[in-house]
Amino acid sequence: MNHLRNIKATVLAISIAVGFGVQTNAAKAAETETLTVAGGCFWCVEADFESVDGVSEVISGYTGGTVENPTYKQVVRGGTGHYEAVQIEYDPAEVSREQLLSLFFRSVDPTDAGGQFCDRGDSYRTAIFAQGAAEEEAAKTAKAKAAASLGQKIVTPILPASDFYEAEEYHQDYYKGDRLIITRFGPKTQAKAYKAYREACGRDERIRQLWGDDAPFVGS
Repeated sequence: MNHLRNIKATVLAISIAVGFGVQTNAAKAAETETLTVAGGCFWCVEADFESVDGVSEVISGYTGGTVENPTYKQVVRGGTGHYEAVQIEYDPAEVSREQLLSLFFRSVDPTDAGGQFCDRGDSYRTAIFAQGAAEEEAAKTAKAKAAASLGQKIVTPILPASDFYEAEEYHQDYYKGDRLIITRFGPKTQAKAYKAYREACGRDERIRQLWGDDAPFVGS
């Protein structure tokens, strides 16, 4: 009997531990929220926001269009309706949606309706994707504040959230990748190629011109 009681006690302890682990994981999942935005090249947006305290992950992908499971080539060629976008996963106890939206507007050129910097075309336009009335209202408030700070009209639309398709694996964390690729400047790691692209595209230069000291991700 003692042996049987010991087995039952062990099983009960394991069950409690497993149940606690499931509850803990569920609690952690519940603490995480997602902000979906398009800010031109998703490599750059991913690189910027993964440096923000409270952001756990940024995923590059495509959204806003009509084609299911689009490829990068399809999106940049046009006709899919998709934006290059990112999903920013964050802990609202550490950084708020309002703060992230403020950072977003100051990390792009929200006055440009034709793309971003050297990247032109519909897939490179800016946008905020809102799920429900509360997210839409937060985006509208952030947009109004950004327009007042900039003193110019902001053309970035606030759109209903739709299916988000993760981009190909080689696009994820591109800015810090160590895979060797061939560029017009010769062989470079992804990280070095990314830096060369960002500088040549004029992203930071234009953001600094627009936002000055309010630009959060560029130096002086």
